[in-house]
Amino acid sequence: MFPSRDPYDSERCPVRDELLGEMYRANEHGLASLVQSVSSDVRAQLALFCYHKSHLHSLALAIAASCEQRDLVQFGGRVGSTLYTQSRQAAGGAKPPSGGRKPITLSTKPLTTFAPMRDEEDDGEGLIEAATA
Repeated sequence: MFPSRDPYDSERCPVRDELLGEMYRANEHGLASLVQSVSSDVRAQLALFCYHKSHLHSLALAIAASCEQRDLVQFGGRVGSTLYTQSRQAAGGAKPPSGGRKPITLSTKPLTTFAPMRDEEDDGEGLIEAATA
């Protein structure tokens, strides 16, 4: 069922950098129109390209949701099949945050606590001697 060739692993983005940036910054509705502006085979290649970049993973799922399984498997083999399945599961679940970015959480506790430093050389005796001199 899966092609015998290696999965799509090109380091070259199949669309121009400006279009990829627009997709990354687009909201949910704007992304759909941008994705539809490229052909189905380029769309599958773009989904696979983004899938191999951790910071573009949610974008890959959104793009793959608009792809046919046949196209993803043709260009990505087992990885394409996995991406197809994940994109359908993600589409049924919670919506990704705006722009496909993950939310940032900050700690509310101090990262480390330090004991107060004690200077053993300065016992305060030097201050008294200087004041009386």
